[in-house]
Amino acid sequence: MSGQKAVRPDAQSIAALARAASKGGLPPVHLWNPPFCGDLDMRIARDGTWFYQGTPIGRPGLVRLFSTILRKDGEKYFLVTPVEKVGITVDDAPFVAVDFEVSGEGEAQVLRFETNVGDHVEAGPQAPLRVVKDPETGEPSPYVLVRANLEALIDRKSFYRLVDIGVHHDGWFGLWSAGEFFRVIRSEELG
Repeated sequence: MSGQKAVRPDAQSIAALARAASKGGLPPVHLWNPPFCGDLDMRIARDGTWFYQGTPIGRPGLVRLFSTILRKDGEKYFLVTPVEKVGITVDDAPFVAVDFEVSGEGEAQVLRFETNVGDHVEAGPQAPLRVVKDPETGEPSPYVLVRANLEALIDRKSFYRLVDIGVHHDGWFGLWSAGEFFRVIRSEELG
């Protein structure tokens, strides 16, 4: 990460965030507007692994803590506290949806996803599903919105399970969740 300013997280900020996280809620990062302090040598890989200075962060609690202060502004990702804002690199999406549960059927069906950092989200109007096809390979990449511009890439096993429960509606193959139909592919393209 050439051209980056060396930034060290402030110990008091991390301690305050740990206290907030222990109370179960997410910090109001959307309300904070601290000064930008530079880029941190932190990266989230496409598989959801968090790295600090090239080394995987092995403590799930620390990854969860960092995930609660993650914010996306435009196309860039930041860790934000009340007193500092640092840039990080995200290879694809910051989270991975590693599992989901289905309740109900048809238009009343609800899909509830779990992410690699323990977030839970019900797909619906406020948390849409989308599928992007790689222009070169045609390989689909499915996503679900977790919170405020932050998506989770749906892992392969979960996507296969979603395809198994998909239905045809108005010329599309897709999925129902919370009264919303999410298009995956035109029915005619399925052959």
